[in-house]
Amino acid sequence: MKSAGADPSSEGIDGHSSDEIRYFRMAAMGLTSLASPCAFTTARPTTRRAHARPGMLPVRAAAAAPSMVPDEAKRTTMNLLLAGSVGLPVVAMAIPFFSFFVPVKAAGTGAGLVAKDALGNDVKKSEWLAKHQPGDHSLVQGLKGDATYLIVTSAGDVEKYGLNAVCTHLGCVVPWNAVEKKFICPCHGSQYNAEGFKVRGPAPLSLALAHVDVVEDLVSLTPWTETDFRDGGKPWWS
Repeated sequence: MKSAGADPSSEGIDGHSSDEIRYFRMAAMGLTSLASPCAFTTARPTTRRAHARPGMLPVRAAAAAPSMVPDEAKRTTMNLLLAGSVGLPVVAMAIPFFSFFVPVKAAGTGAGLVAKDALGNDVKKSEWLAKHQPGDHSLVQGLKGDATYLIVTSAGDVEKYGLNAVCTHLGCVVPWNAVEKKFICPCHGSQYNAEGFKVRGPAPLSLALAHVDVVEDLVSLTPWTETDFRDGGKPWWS
């Protein structure tokens, strides 16, 4: 039972006072704001990045540009030094190699070429005969760089002709068989006598001839263009 002097505005719903009702409303509004998606949004950092002022980067790039430009004079000098350090040793090693395969003309022998031994040295008659006995057939480098046999005669002199050692069948170098006194090719069995004349196939032709001359103790070779004395025919190699 309400008292006669009570203020009607002090009572609310279900016996709650108006102050209590306002409190509950404010609490409900707070919960609603907390449940809002915006309440859980992460705040962006407030730190600011330092930005270069317009015009600073081009100035720095322009200042650094000269140090990046290569010095063409220095580059050319270094390239020349590098090429020289590599090229000179190669040339020094190549000269003996090419001198062996490109024979030098003998002095005073016209078109003759000085024969070379296995080490690339000029063949001298006196030294050759001191090391090779009569009947010897030994190789030297001859015309066109082909292996050529020098022959020591039974009288102990250098024969007036040399024999190209290239087999006329398939181009093998034919070794001299001192026991059988003939050339026997190990490839297919072709055989030639002591003068290089073919005595057994399948080689179709005899070994090519070359003239041998001695000028100032140097042994030189010249092409053989006249009749082949072994069979009376024309030289097939000329």
